[in-house]
Amino acid sequence: MDIIKKHAVLEKSPTLLFIFSLLVVTVGGIVEIAPLFYLENTIEDVDGMRPYSPLELAGRDIYVREGCYVCHSQMIRPMRDEVERYGHYSLAAESKYDHPFQWGSKRTGPDLARVGGRYSNSWHVDHFLDPQSVVPESVMPKYAFLAETRLDTSQIEALLKTHRFVGVPYTDEMIEAAAADVRVQADPDGDWDALVERYPGAVVANFDDQPELTEMDAIIAYMQMLGTLVDFSTFTPDPTR
Repeated sequence: MDIIKKHAVLEKSPTLLFIFSLLVVTVGGIVEIAPLFYLENTIEDVDGMRPYSPLELAGRDIYVREGCYVCHSQMIRPMRDEVERYGHYSLAAESKYDHPFQWGSKRTGPDLARVGGRYSNSWHVDHFLDPQSVVPESVMPKYAFLAETRLDTSQIEALLKTHRFVGVPYTDEMIEAAAADVRVQADPDGDWDALVERYPGAVVANFDDQPELTEMDAIIAYMQMLGTLVDFSTFTPDPTR
């Protein structure tokens, strides 16, 4: 009864309630945040992860510009229904080079964390041109203009430099070759060996089957990379993380 009476006093006094609430939040914050200062890295290093290629990075910027994240998440939760539908649950390391990350929770459309390699380039082209032609129940708007818009590559080197400034490990070699790499990745007849050496696993193709380098090429290059860098057949999670 004494505890109930004391609690009643706390509830009736806005000042005391504020002070004790602040105290609880402070203690909880310290317990959660303090251990992070003793960790060299809070993200587990995973084999296969690399920075985006210049074309993939340009495509990601188009993805963000068009607000694709409003309807599509990129975060598979470790629940059976999600793993069986989308694939292996998302790892923090898979977003280590994202600025900003594209996790999200809104799924008007399906999660895209593992969409890479799931559909052909031509499927993606048809889907962007007219989503309902391949998914009749889709409410996605048409993005046909992407195939008609030439990709602006004039600032691609500056884009890589900006991402390096915030921690993405782009080397001087990668930045110097960016203007060439962004075109080579969309030209399967080109000399793309150096590109793949810099960006292992990068898909090389004329993504939209058009002679010009378009925004459609870029966004499909980005889509085809999503979720493909980690080999989950050999991946073993670190139990200390």
